Amino acid sequence: MTFTRSRFLASLAALAAAPFSSGARAQAAPYPRKSVSVIVPYSAGGPADAMARQLQPALQKALGGTVIVENVGGAGGSLGVNRVLAPPTDGHAVLLASPMDLVLAPLTMSAARYQPEDMQLVGMIISTDLILLARKGLPASNVSELIALAKRGKLSYGSVGQGSLFHLAAEQFSKRAGIEMIHVPYKGGGPLVQDLMGGQIDLAFFPLAGPTLGAIQADRIKALALASTTRHPLLPQLPLVSETPGFGEFSYDIWGALGVARSTPPEVSAKLHAALVETLGQPEIRKLLESAGPRVPRPAPPDEVDRLYRQEIQRYRQLAQQAGIKPE
Repeated sequence: MTFTRSRFLASLAALAAAPFSSGARAQAAPYPRKSVSVIVPYSAGGPADAMARQLQPALQKALGGTVIVENVGGAGGSLGVNRVLAPPTDGHAVLLASPMDLVLAPLTMSAARYQPEDMQLVGMIISTDLILLARKGLPASNVSELIALAKRGKLSYGSVGQGSLFHLAAEQFSKRAGIEMIHVPYKGGGPLVQDLMGGQIDLAFFPLAGPTLGAIQADRIKALALASTTRHPLLPQLPLVSETPGFGEFSYDIWGALGVARSTPPEVSAKLHAALVETLGQPEIRKLLESAGPRVPRPAPPDEVDRLYRQEIQRYRQLAQQAGIKPE
């Protein structure tokens, strides 16, 4: 199955909260009234953490208030989502969101006591492909050699949790290759990459974002193939997984977005949306994000963002069902 996304930029999701009266608006305190926490639902050092810290200075300036980055990792990202959904949902805690924590976590973890519809997307930030990475010393330089090696003995692969996209991509890869691998879950991408560079695990499907490209270029990890429909301009010699026989249409990509609880006041969501649009409209910010591999999507109207988010919810629910994923 192919998992590609429309390339779209920061936009408001449709709001379910009832509008305030004009009198309530007049009495409402200006936003932000205190510091705004961008909650990264994974440990420090991974692509999501790097993205949040790249955005923080410009987002802070656009909002006109203090913005801090806070890592709340664990349980497939659900701990971070729960932190944003906890009262008061007044926009002072926002989520650096992805489909893994918003959609897959509640499908795979009984401890995630929320549904993706409980959140709304303030706007999209990036979309990026997954890349098949290997530890530097692994005696395989392409997918075919990797499969041959795995058939002689089990290899290990890392993910950021049971049911995460990284986990599902690796499981689909194993099925197509006719191999078995050992799953090693982590609380975030940072520890995963550190262990991959240190040789503690053999493989990982991981986003081409944050520190990934730099680690490849520094020869600290090996890039074996890209899980995409087209080659990447920053790694033009890197083959596609789908170019290996038996792996046609093997494509996985992932988006990053800014999200808040759907019960957040509309005027607060509107200000966050405007601040994100202003931030992503700065050429230096776009260049910084895209230099690591992701795409920064173009603007889209609010109804399209909400429609696409709802499509993503259904897409990932279908993926989890096909993979036989159940809550644990």
